[in-house]
Amino acid sequence: MADLSTTLSAESLYNVKGKVVLVTGGSSGIGKMMAAGFVRNGAKVYIAARKEAQLKEATEELRTLGSGGVEFIVANVGSKAGCDALIAEFKKRENKLHVLINNSGITWGAPMDDFPEAKGWDNIFNVNVKSIFYMTVGLAPLLSKDSNNINPGRVINISSVASLTAASKTALASPGTGTYSYNASKATVNHLTSQLAYELIGRNITVNAILPGVFPSKMTAYGFSSGQELLVAHQPTGRVGAPQDIAGVALFLSSPASAHVTSTFIPVDGGAMLAGGGLAPRPKL
Repeated sequence: MADLSTTLSAESLYNVKGKVVLVTGGSSGIGKMMAAGFVRNGAKVYIAARKEAQLKEATEELRTLGSGGVEFIVANVGSKAGCDALIAEFKKRENKLHVLINNSGITWGAPMDDFPEAKGWDNIFNVNVKSIFYMTVGLAPLLSKDSNNINPGRVINISSVASLTAASKTALASPGTGTYSYNASKATVNHLTSQLAYELIGRNITVNAILPGVFPSKMTAYGFSSGQELLVAHQPTGRVGAPQDIAGVALFLSSPASAHVTSTFIPVDGGAMLAGGGLAPRPKL
């Protein structure tokens, strides 16, 4: 039996020091929050996104947080070609990946009877769903390399509590519009997480999903600017999500503490879904 005095210490259970982590959409929002948690705790983090200027700014900020290293890769995961290009660039720099966080995500709001096909449906599913499949499959060899059932490779998919609700018209969207494709795409992410977990556990790779509620980000900017009080009012905790809330769960799912955990869905919403608040339904006029 392993030395329990060592394996059960908090320092050992939640250790991510030296791990190589790739975060898509890591230059802003919850992607940046998670990246910060890893850097602060000694991991080497790669953040990927479309905008180089934003990546450079985020990288400089993240480097001040701790002993972990930070690098960036300009990439667009909205197509298989874009995913393949990101994977190829990452392989030029590293021959092992410990943690892949599929965080890139976009949304679209429009009236139900005028919801666009290309921007409203196709692009949403390309980024939110297809990229998870192509990134995970493409990087599986690096995730499984030198992994075992005590120290597996990790995939963390960022879904949303929107995947659990039928309400598409919320305080995060402007009046008269709904996020129909976003909710559907995140529900798909949940099922894809289970599929990938089933397929990859034999290669010593775990796959789990985090379902954030309301956090400050560019995606939720409209809701915060037009009705932050309404958003907070639907939070049983009396507040919205903070960086430590999302980073803490990501660190858990990447550490020895979760080595026996796969195909799970962890809501991080302060209990809003259980309380019936969800993403704060927009009041009917």
